[in-house]
Amino acid sequence: MTDKVIHPLKVLAISLIPGAGHVLIGQAQRGLTFLFFMVVLGWVSYRLMPETASFIGRHIGGVFLYGLSILDAYKTARIRHAVAHYKPTAGPESGA
Repeated sequence: MTDKVIHPLKVLAISLIPGAGHVLIGQAQRGLTFLFFMVVLGWVSYRLMPETASFIGRHIGGVFLYGLSILDAYKTARIRHAVAHYKPTAGPESGA
């Protein structure tokens, strides 16, 4: 885990490049794993879909995993950002 907290919207913007959002937040191995399976599932769906399907339809496995990788990178950055900026308030048990 990196010490520097990156704003989630920056991660969301850079995630348009497959795997880059994970690299930015310090999870390069996770980003490369997502990228590998995007290629594999894109190839599998390309081989299984009929030739009359659109480009997106023929590569839907990779497109689906690409969408999941964007959501995953954003969610991780959002959680880290929220934890870094969390300030506990005084509650009844604090004696204040």
